[in-house]
Amino acid sequence: MAIPDYQTLMLPLLQLASDGGVHSKQEAVEKLTQKFSLSSEEKSELLPSGTQTIIYNRVGWAQTYMKKAGLLASPKRGHFQITDRGKELLKEKPQKVGVKLLSRYEEFSDFKSIHRTKDDETLEAAVVDDFATPEEAIEYGYQKVVATLSEELLSKVKECTPSFFERLVVDLLVSMGYGGSRKEAGEVLGKSGDGGIDGIIKEDKLGLDIIYIQAKRWDNVVGRPEIQKFAGALLGQKARKGIFITTSSFTKEAAGYAKGLETKVILVDGSNLARLMIDHDLGVSTTASYQVKRVDSDYFVED
Repeated sequence: MAIPDYQTLMLPLLQLASDGGVHSKQEAVEKLTQKFSLSSEEKSELLPSGTQTIIYNRVGWAQTYMKKAGLLASPKRGHFQITDRGKELLKEKPQKVGVKLLSRYEEFSDFKSIHRTKDDETLEAAVVDDFATPEEAIEYGYQKVVATLSEELLSKVKECTPSFFERLVVDLLVSMGYGGSRKEAGEVLGKSGDGGIDGIIKEDKLGLDIIYIQAKRWDNVVGRPEIQKFAGALLGQKARKGIFITTSSFTKEAAGYAKGLETKVILVDGSNLARLMIDHDLGVSTTASYQVKRVDSDYFVED
């Protein structure tokens, strides 16, 4: 089944604590994954940032919200315990515990209203409607922004001339740490002239190895024949490494052929090209920056 949202986890989490004992968050995660029969893939599925599993994040937020409502307490770091208020709620035998129910408690309402702005209300509505945790709302929202930016960026790249695209490829590789200086890389590009090769660039600043480049500003899918032609050109140069970059995509046959080569050939399609440009700040500019912070519990440990 799908990973339950954080509101769906609230009641089972409260029921888990109904024995009055002190429980750890990790224990809760393990027991709830069993209760909801999550697969190994679902248990290990990460947030887009890759910093935390989704189920761990959602259990954490379910726990946080119920603490704010006074249903749970934290007797020690990383642990929780049911309160008298939590026990009273369970006696009502609620079918579900969620943000709407928690709003009956003044402490939770106060928690939601602190420093509230119109933007906060918009985000909160999105979180509640989509049953996403606040961190998920930010991370998945960021992914949507990047996806849209990638499409716009790739469209812009396709409008460039072939010569500009070749310079763009060199700029990208230099920003990734290849080729030494931009001047050195620019002098190298275009000197080869061999069939199937558009340029060469140093693998590192010392030039310990050379990487051969093929850059295709295409709309059509790149097939196996083009990769074979590139591989043949590499063989003719006794080259060991090559990068084939295109604004379009590769067929399965082309990708399979590249994987089977003794020569190392990396294929970069349009979507990966756009993402690399974003990651290395090429052709894009930052309009806003946000930092998500957590309490540093270690700071508050007294000697």
